[in-house]
Amino acid sequence: MSLNLQLANTILWITAPILQLGVAGVMFWRKVHKAFPVFFIYLLSQVVTFLILFPAYTWGSYPQFFYSYWICGAISLAVGFKIIHEVFLDVFRPYHTLKDLGSVLFRWGALVMLLVAIVVAASTPASQQGPLVQSVLTVQRCVRVIQVGLVLFLLVFSRYLGVSWKQHSFGISLGFGAFACVEMLVVALHTADYITPPGAGLINTIGYDVCVLIWLGYVLLKKTARVPTTNLLTTQRWEQSLTEIQHPGSADSLIPMFEGMVDRALSRSRQALDDDDLELKPEPPSSTSRYEIPMPGVDLTTKR
Repeated sequence: MSLNLQLANTILWITAPILQLGVAGVMFWRKVHKAFPVFFIYLLSQVVTFLILFPAYTWGSYPQFFYSYWICGAISLAVGFKIIHEVFLDVFRPYHTLKDLGSVLFRWGALVMLLVAIVVAASTPASQQGPLVQSVLTVQRCVRVIQVGLVLFLLVFSRYLGVSWKQHSFGISLGFGAFACVEMLVVALHTADYITPPGAGLINTIGYDVCVLIWLGYVLLKKTARVPTTNLLTTQRWEQSLTEIQHPGSADSLIPMFEGMVDRALSRSRQALDDDDLELKPEPPSSTSRYEIPMPGVDLTTKR
């Protein structure tokens, strides 16, 4: 690595924890950390990771930096996957049944990723990078794909969920998704030998700093409410359908419904009968009607 490239990489590396501290400070000031506690912990953990890795990289030995880097990377991936779950719960907060279904799917997804990482680590030959690196890389790529998928999910279904692009949950997922796209692109270019490892590291560092800037911009925005749209009726039908599947109504619950229908029908019948009686009932003769009826041999015009 050239001196200028190494200096630029070091400056960008130091910039990341400074920006993360700024994001965490704004979150604490505006009390956003209560809504996203896992993301708040992630920001602080990244600062601690920098305080561990930077001295190891600058003054420590290579084995110290190697194991510190990959162990911190594994912890960061675990917290990052939990952040995806946290964003998902915030998006589906008004829909409890859909939120429970999503929690179950995320648990299964975490279990599958863990099993895949164990299989990859067990099947990696000793001559390659090692089981720890291979397992962390496998989980990392799975998490990155899920982060990109979360952004696409919010872009497609935002009108059905009432999610605005100004909401904090959308900004958090957008930052992770943008960095995941950059990282996967860098991996593809590095595998095809289009870029060198120092260049790949520099691009990743720039992408992560941009990701933190996105978070900083979103936490500086005021919290916005959900977008009220007519498409929310579709999501409410999904919620109601899942609720009915989870808690089906008993057969006895139909009896009060039929009783109410019969009562309403009888009340309407009585009202109709009363209206008919009122129409058929003759009106009483007025006080002048007896003088208006002509009688034989009587002249009604004669004055008494």
